[in-house]
Amino acid sequence: MSSRVVVSGPTSWNRIVQVDHLPEPVPHMQFALGDHETVGGTSAGKALGLAALGRPVELFTVIGSDPDGDRLRAILAGVAGLELDLVDGVRTERHLNLMTEAGERVSIYLSTPDDRPSPADRRLEAAMTDAAVIVLDLSERSRRLIPTARAAGRPIWTDLHDYDGTSEYHQPFLDAADVVFMNADRIGEPMPFLRRVVGNGARLAVCTLGADGAIAVSSDGATVVEHRVDAVPVDVIDANGAGDAFMSGVLHAMLDGADVDAALEAGARHAASVLVTRHLHPSLDAILG
Repeated sequence: MSSRVVVSGPTSWNRIVQVDHLPEPVPHMQFALGDHETVGGTSAGKALGLAALGRPVELFTVIGSDPDGDRLRAILAGVAGLELDLVDGVRTERHLNLMTEAGERVSIYLSTPDDRPSPADRRLEAAMTDAAVIVLDLSERSRRLIPTARAAGRPIWTDLHDYDGTSEYHQPFLDAADVVFMNADRIGEPMPFLRRVVGNGARLAVCTLGADGAIAVSSDGATVVEHRVDAVPVDVIDANGAGDAFMSGVLHAMLDGADVDAALEAGARHAASVLVTRHLHPSLDAILG
């Protein structure tokens, strides 16, 4: 079996606008603290993190035939250890992200790609067969290929992000995953939900809590264990991508044989490395400045 991780999901070109607080939904004026453009997308974040840790990774994503897509191709093609398999869409996914120092975010989707079935689906299906782990991030292609991923028999990891516990779109990902990640933005008290996820068959469910670290529930089939890890304190520059770095750190550590507690600590350290850069990962600092 390969040690390679296959990641399926979004890549985007983002404008990040730093604000001291998220705007109220009323007409008003607000001054930005700063702004910049950079690589975005949860799958790009995970792939960058895994590549930086030395884990072979193949990113299956959709990038448009436009100037922003050209920039993304050039940047990601230069990342050591990251193999790209691209669907050339009509337009690149683009976001305007309003971000606070605490990591609160409002994402405005300026454009979305054409993510219809294509011949590239067959390349992803083939790559799944001997992957160490299949990461299915929220996207149309990931969703339609869930049955293929399950048939491959390889471990499936997914990231539900700000799942509210009821969304029908997320349910197939939740049903298929061996390992589930999410944040606490909309779930309320996360621990009962994490225990329910593990009770329904996942072996690990993790909820990130921002500056409060993360909690998790694991099961070996006989025993259910709760876990907690503290965040690594750093002077935060930008919280964008920290959750993706956390998951990639946990994934890499577990593939190297770490137990859950050690893997969560590795994830916290990796997340901290992203908090001190303006980009999804510090590996982009030399490219984007």
